[in-house]
Amino acid sequence: MATTRLKTLYQETIVPKLMQQFQYTNIHQVPKLEKVTVNRGLGEASQNAKALEASLTEIATITGQKPVVTRAKKAIAGFKIRQGMPVGIMVTLRSERMYAFLDRLISLALPRIRDFRGISPKSFDGRGNYTLGVREQLIFPEIEYDSIDQIRGMDISIITTAKTDEEGRALLKEMGMPFRDQ
Repeated sequence: MATTRLKTLYQETIVPKLMQQFQYTNIHQVPKLEKVTVNRGLGEASQNAKALEASLTEIATITGQKPVVTRAKKAIAGFKIRQGMPVGIMVTLRSERMYAFLDRLISLALPRIRDFRGISPKSFDGRGNYTLGVREQLIFPEIEYDSIDQIRGMDISIITTAKTDEEGRALLKEMGMPFRDQ
């Protein structure tokens, strides 16, 4: 697989910029992307096998990788869930697929959100990892409006090797993440 545009940008421009900004002495101190996980809780689909299938194909189309079905660890009577029932699906993307997905997310999907003013810079976890919730799958150009049965959202977590939120924010900002001003 050829090197993606975002990975080339990272190696040629972002690494030197971050080394200068944070006064790193070693190239391995520069924060880098570790993985991207895309997760969708199914909710009502735990009883509906068709919704599970639709979600699996949607996430596979968006990420280019087959999702894993996550199952309930415990029974919860209030939610009508028994142990072992499907409660969500997730995909972990690494290396080339991760860069390709992130590139599409930043340059194609996020600008397609209605009334988009940028993503919140506050969704970091304290260790340089960023999580973002997407309300509808239609923002991805791979999904056709006619082929979906229901609008469902998903969570996208970007895990980096950054030690602090400041380093993680600088890395993602250089990659083109459209953070809004406080």
